[in-house]
Amino acid sequence: MTGVILGFVPEPIVVAIDDILPTRKFPSSALQTRKFRQIVSSISEVGLIEPLSVTARDEQTQRYTLLDGHLRLLALRELGHADAACLVATDDEAYTYNNRVNRLATVQEHYMIRKAIDRGVAPIRLAKALGVDVNHLITRITMLDGLCPEAISMLKDQQFSPSLSKVLRKMKPTRQVECVELMVAANCVTASYANALLVATPASALVEGKKSPRVAGMTQEQLAKMEREMSNLQAQYKLVEQTYGQDVLNLVLARGYLGKLLENGAITKYLGEHYPELLRELEAIVEVESIDQKIGID
Repeated sequence: MTGVILGFVPEPIVVAIDDILPTRKFPSSALQTRKFRQIVSSISEVGLIEPLSVTARDEQTQRYTLLDGHLRLLALRELGHADAACLVATDDEAYTYNNRVNRLATVQEHYMIRKAIDRGVAPIRLAKALGVDVNHLITRITMLDGLCPEAISMLKDQQFSPSLSKVLRKMKPTRQVECVELMVAANCVTASYANALLVATPASALVEGKKSPRVAGMTQEQLAKMEREMSNLQAQYKLVEQTYGQDVLNLVLARGYLGKLLENGAITKYLGEHYPELLRELEAIVEVESIDQKIGID
């Protein structure tokens, strides 16, 4: 059995800021945003909580390429820091690294706050550094309490409100996972959607002592029908999930076959003369660049 290859060296190293080469350039207006001022305030008050992510040192230039943490690097420079803690990637991940994400995921933010608290930073001081109310900070600290590890793992790259957790913790772990799967698949990870799923959750899937919220104007029969329809939807989702990859592969192969077919002048001429509408449909399929484009997804 082969061992797991880590993406980064486990222990951070201290690197001179002048030896770190950024891969992105921010406009001057970015330095005036609330997010950047929060980062500056946080580093000033409690230090750098999350190390920068860099590639291994280049043998020729003796410098490190920054993968993640551009705003933190700018904040460190503004505060006059000479060096920074960095996690070094074990491979050049400049291409595969998720550098499109410019907002910290909610679960990651929670872990960073907890890390600062565990280091001994007082909640009031941390709230001041982040520019938020201390009660809001405490809500963030306890946000994942009552959620099962599987649901947390599925939410790790999502942005969501702490009120979503309040709804999910009323459900048993299995139901939490089912609801998170549906929300992520629908790209709608919101407390409102979670409340709708809670209403359609049978009592047997709720934590002992919790009750589904009452919905004005809905009878018990309507709620029972909603529960059945939600159960049917979940079953259909599971079925589609199992065959999605193979279906997409088949469609891609079919599109390629049609493309080759329409390259034949004789076939195109025959279809144009006898089946012009069919020809237009086939040409439209060949021109589609992705499945998302075909079904109208932005």
